[in-house]
Amino acid sequence: MGALSGELMNVREAARYLGINEKKIYFLAKAGQIPSTRVTGKWTFPKNLIDEWIERGASGNRSKAPALPNRAFLLAAGSDDPCLGILHDLYERETRSASFYMTTVGSGSGVAAIRSGVADCATAHLLEPARNGGRKTAPPAFTPGDTVIVGLFYRELGLLAPPGNPKGLDSIRDLVRRGLRFVNRQPGSGTRIYLDQQLVRACLNPKRISGYDLIVSTHLDAGLRILRGEADAALATRTTALLLGLEFHSLIHERFDLWIPRERFFTDGIQTLLGVIGSREFRAGVDALGGYDVSESGRIIHLH
Repeated sequence: MGALSGELMNVREAARYLGINEKKIYFLAKAGQIPSTRVTGKWTFPKNLIDEWIERGASGNRSKAPALPNRAFLLAAGSDDPCLGILHDLYERETRSASFYMTTVGSGSGVAAIRSGVADCATAHLLEPARNGGRKTAPPAFTPGDTVIVGLFYRELGLLAPPGNPKGLDSIRDLVRRGLRFVNRQPGSGTRIYLDQQLVRACLNPKRISGYDLIVSTHLDAGLRILRGEADAALATRTTALLLGLEFHSLIHERFDLWIPRERFFTDGIQTLLGVIGSREFRAGVDALGGYDVSESGRIIHLH
């Protein structure tokens, strides 16, 4: 990722780098006169954006990072999760006069929406877990340049089944059983992408899954199909199972993130949203639902 792929400096490091005292750094950050963010409650300064800021200063343009006009609303597009309702309510409580709109179109379409400039940010779970201590990566087709990715939470994704798990489901391979009815998510959603990847790894043909082409747009919709007896299995989050009283077999501990175009990162709406994500209120609200890990909420993730 080109945007924040360099190091993040704290106040002391930024002061040393710029050759000014720490009080001046605090003043510049609070006044919005230097590229900075307070995602996790502490000021941080992306070194490469600081370098750009210095270059603009040298050319006589001492404004902060290139600014887009602030809008009275914020639009997020992408993946679905019950916790997004908590994020929405806390943001509107914080801003009062501003509105936060969310549209559930799937991770892939959400990333496409920020790439085209339609949305201010995207919610997505496209990052693969790090292996052997390496960095987390996303499929190249879904990784637009100049994008900042901020962690929202970790969650468990797995197989949903009726209470008691009457068919004994415990792996993706079980989905091809004769007579088993599956309900799927829309193409481009992170859950659908994960399922298709697992089918390829298991050498399973999707055509063998009854209901592969039966599509719903949210985890809750998938769970309700099972609850009503219209399906025997689906892929969804543990929280969905907890809310509906369904059986759950975990398949992956995945991260769920906020993707932000660098050009919008320092707009007022996005900075307010990042403050909410890093707040105790957001973490407590998400944690209370069960099935989440909020230990890294608000942390900036680096992609290369």
